[in-house]
Amino acid sequence: MILDVQNAKEIASNLLQINAIKLQPEQAFTWASGWKSPIYCDNRLVLSYPKVRQLIANQFADIIRSTYPDAQVIAGVATGAIGMGMLVASILDLPFIYVRPEPKKHGRQNQIEGISTQSKKVVVIEDLISTGKSSLNAVQAIQKDGGQIQAMLAIFTYGFTQSVTNFSQANISLTTLCNYDVLLLEALSKGIIKEDQLTLLSVWKDNPSQWQPAKVI
Repeated sequence: MILDVQNAKEIASNLLQINAIKLQPEQAFTWASGWKSPIYCDNRLVLSYPKVRQLIANQFADIIRSTYPDAQVIAGVATGAIGMGMLVASILDLPFIYVRPEPKKHGRQNQIEGISTQSKKVVVIEDLISTGKSSLNAVQAIQKDGGQIQAMLAIFTYGFTQSVTNFSQANISLTTLCNYDVLLLEALSKGIIKEDQLTLLSVWKDNPSQWQPAKVI
């Protein structure tokens, strides 16, 4: 879910401008999962652009102030959302933690770095939602620690049916600043893609695991 379409368009415009998101309808990227994709998203680039990172951090903070005013801890999903989560926690003057994909193999073997979330209300920050599995893995770690998840907020989502199902089954509220549909319309309005490419890009989202381009890079 996105809360404000106009804000989402602004985020999309910025992500495209700094090349955090690239669209290649005729030539695909290959994800780690093996899926072929006409889009590549690296929101870690946001941290290198002060105005963009502040815009995004402020929007996250505004959502938390208005919707989750009793949040006690901000969590970032490692590694992509650590920097952004810290910015949001700093704006709100709240404790920050981050969650690894799995516990460390040495030392204290922590999966969560920072204070205990036992009986605390936690808002989780993520940079990107694809299927949602890795994001929800972080949620489960916090819940296992005794934390109460209020919501997950993310910069961007592809909007896959699988991710919607996963979050629904986990009973976790997800709000994103921007999504794939808004991004495509913004890219079209800026001349980054053409009308005929819009259809090709839209089809990919409906069945990403089976999509095949003409060329693969």
